Amino acid sequence: MFVDKAKITIKAGNGGNGAVSFHREKYVNAGGPDGGDGGKGGDVIFVVDEGMSTLVDFRYKKKFIAKNGENGSSRNCTGKSAEDLIIKVPRGTLIRDAQTGRLIADISSNEPKVICKGGKGGAGNQHFATATRQIPRFAKPGQIGEGYEVTLELKLLADVGLVGFPNVGKSTLISVVSEAKPKIANYHFTTLSPVLGLVKLDEGKSFVMADIPGLIEGASDGVGLGHEFLRHVDRCRLIVHVVDVSGVEGRDPKEDFIAINKELKLFSEDLSNRPQIVAANKSDMASSEQIDDFKEFVKDKGYEFFEISAATTAGVDKLIAHIGKMLDTLPPITEYEPEPLTLEMIEQSQNKQQFSIEVKNGIYYVDAPFLENVMSTVNMEDYESLQYFQRVLRFSGIIDELEGMGIKDGDTVDIFGFQFDFIV
Repeated sequence: MFVDKAKITIKAGNGGNGAVSFHREKYVNAGGPDGGDGGKGGDVIFVVDEGMSTLVDFRYKKKFIAKNGENGSSRNCTGKSAEDLIIKVPRGTLIRDAQTGRLIADISSNEPKVICKGGKGGAGNQHFATATRQIPRFAKPGQIGEGYEVTLELKLLADVGLVGFPNVGKSTLISVVSEAKPKIANYHFTTLSPVLGLVKLDEGKSFVMADIPGLIEGASDGVGLGHEFLRHVDRCRLIVHVVDVSGVEGRDPKEDFIAINKELKLFSEDLSNRPQIVAANKSDMASSEQIDDFKEFVKDKGYEFFEISAATTAGVDKLIAHIGKMLDTLPPITEYEPEPLTLEMIEQSQNKQQFSIEVKNGIYYVDAPFLENVMSTVNMEDYESLQYFQRVLRFSGIIDELEGMGIKDGDTVDIFGFQFDFIV
């Protein structure tokens, strides 16, 4: 099954919490704080797997979550950092933010790409000891790992893309010039997924050719199969437009040629300007008048013309040799650069400490997910820990919001079940 789009959720691991601990040893009085730091959460890393050709695996597994770092412990022991989560995808996979559509990465090179960074471990209480605060009973929580809902989109990496109406001989052509074995039959839409073939030239040279199926008039609007597979010709350095010059199916090769180029332009202006050559296929079934007429038409439009018969291989060697020479002068296959964050996206990422406050029966209920980790690392019965917790509330804007809502001295505040009286 050929699958070239998928939506998944990925999340890096959270950092481990710092520890609150004090040195305890025989004959050692007041050993001081020795809480260790938390370990780093695992990253989410995407790599190329040459053995994969589709995204079918991601139809069945939708969530990929890296492990959290371990919490710190006593004796200044740092928690173990979590292993990175490696996700394998086919070469040419684009990763986009599902909400904004922003391109995060193009997995086309052999270089691993870190998409979500794991959270840093929190500092243990050993770091908070001072001359005036010798018994800190709090530590910092680990940072939350990055997470996204992303779409995976496969855009095949091919030097040459074969385009044209169904049943014009694209599959036959790729089968005779490479080791590819597409399904070949005398009916439309025989090929239901893109087919890649390695075409070998002299002197150890080679290039990758792709048979792009299902292009008909209206493909860019979703007619036929074209809207599913036009993206796979988007990276091609050269387009070979295969046309049935014989007209044995009652179609006009000129009209077919115009229609396909129109669909390419509607899909992408850049794609319509890509170098293109025309292969007039089934020439063994066409009259010399048909061939000459179509050749003149193509030449007038500025395209190079090649008369071939994929079934008998006549003219195919000349076409392939010319393609090889053209590729030597063309830029390499496009690798897309990640799109930068917009100002709005940056503001959203910096505003992760979001919260809401609701008043019920005179009690101010604070819903702030980021506080859960903080509360797990403070001792609410210790004065210095409470001071630290108060600073977090002030820095995050929660206290300012409470005051703006008209909270009064002595009113009750509830945060995840922990209640306290507000003191102005």
